[in-house]
Amino acid sequence: MMNLQKISDFKYVVPKTGEMRVPAIVYSSPNLLPFLNKDIALSQLINVATLQGIVSYAIGMPDLHQGYAFPIGGVAAFDAQDGVVSPGGVGFDINCGVRVIKTNLRYDDIKNSLEELGKLLFKNVPSGVGSLGIERFSGKETIQVMKLGIGWAIEKGFAERLDKDSIEDYGRLENAEPDFVSKKAIDRGREELGTLGAGNHFLEIDVVEKVFDASLASSFGLFPGQILVWMHTGSRGLGHQVATDYLNIMRPKMEQYKIPLPEKDFVSLPIRAAESQMYLGAMAAAANFAWVNRQLITYFVRKSFAQVFKTPFEKLGMEILYDVSHNIAKFETYNVHGHEVLLLVHRKGATRAFPKGHSALKGRFKEIGQPVLLPGDMRRGSYILVGSDKSLKQTFGSVAHGAGRMISRSSAVKQISFEHIKSEMDSNKILLFAADKLVAREEAPEAYKNVDDVIEPIIGEELASLVVKTKPLLVVKG
Repeated sequence: MMNLQKISDFKYVVPKTGEMRVPAIVYSSPNLLPFLNKDIALSQLINVATLQGIVSYAIGMPDLHQGYAFPIGGVAAFDAQDGVVSPGGVGFDINCGVRVIKTNLRYDDIKNSLEELGKLLFKNVPSGVGSLGIERFSGKETIQVMKLGIGWAIEKGFAERLDKDSIEDYGRLENAEPDFVSKKAIDRGREELGTLGAGNHFLEIDVVEKVFDASLASSFGLFPGQILVWMHTGSRGLGHQVATDYLNIMRPKMEQYKIPLPEKDFVSLPIRAAESQMYLGAMAAAANFAWVNRQLITYFVRKSFAQVFKTPFEKLGMEILYDVSHNIAKFETYNVHGHEVLLLVHRKGATRAFPKGHSALKGRFKEIGQPVLLPGDMRRGSYILVGSDKSLKQTFGSVAHGAGRMISRSSAVKQISFEHIKSEMDSNKILLFAADKLVAREEAPEAYKNVDDVIEPIIGEELASLVVKTKPLLVVKG
């Protein structure tokens, strides 16, 4: 495994060799290590370690697997003065992220209404490739979405004023520049607001199955048997087009800036370059779009619950617990060799995990720490954690974003039938609403690592602390 050396129970290193500017660190375990031989994710992480201005190390999370240029489950921080920005270090689904909505309902309150609720959610939250939102918006309105983020949703009545306090960066990156987003990107995105899309995106109703820390759970408003709503989606076609556009803009400029190209998709330019500044403005605009997309889904989830239970959603306790991004690049300050340094932190398939007291947190989260939302597959459940001080020192305030794929989508389709998935879900008493049986097969539980294995290194290295585990009751897939 390319000279991967064990340095603690759950931490491994590829020492700096060849063109590497820093070592590559991988958080893993004996159960997960064999998967690193299945694809080129480790090679991709070593490529990341060769980039100009990278600080400390390139980091692979326990869910590490092959991606476009950068591996998924990768974290890399670059000096704001001398470093680079890479669209491949963010990914095509800019600000793909996870949100959890709390309720005051328990399983007994909902068990007889699950089928009705599933049908209504499947109708109100369109899913699948090319799905179009119930509410339609003009290009001009979409530009406002990209500029204002959650502020736009509050103004239009799709969000409560308190919602923004439970969203990473309060639902808006201020450096957003819609002018740097192409008309093609806007046209792809404007009809998709309020949709899940396909792939690994989902909408779930879960029950809190296990509480690990009663005090933290109570501080987050969580309790045993509680019904929660999970959602996972991003910037849809708009973000994909932004990434495509800027890969095409930036690739021809690499020779001008004398940046080597380890492989054709490994595109990066100095942060100071005009093209990089344009990309960062467009990326921020796409991130704001993604937060509004999840907000519109929240709006229709609340409406659906209110309709089924004939009770205003406020009385059902439908507050946002938190919303995290896991495909993004942001400027953050860290202590590096005793000095406070501004870095551009790329998280691709990695979740921010800030501890209590962090300057980016306000209100109750400043006192408790940031909720970390880590979904598993659609059968084995998901975890809610809280960030720790150790993550700031070791991983630039980051942990894994999910279970991580174990086999490719094409392999899953060859090996797993929809009938098998349906039978497995039925035997676990989980309702499945799937827009496309082929996509459901791609997203079979067997296609993913066991989320318990992914959690183990995070807890073992004290990068975050467990709060609760949730179990799916109903899953909506594209």
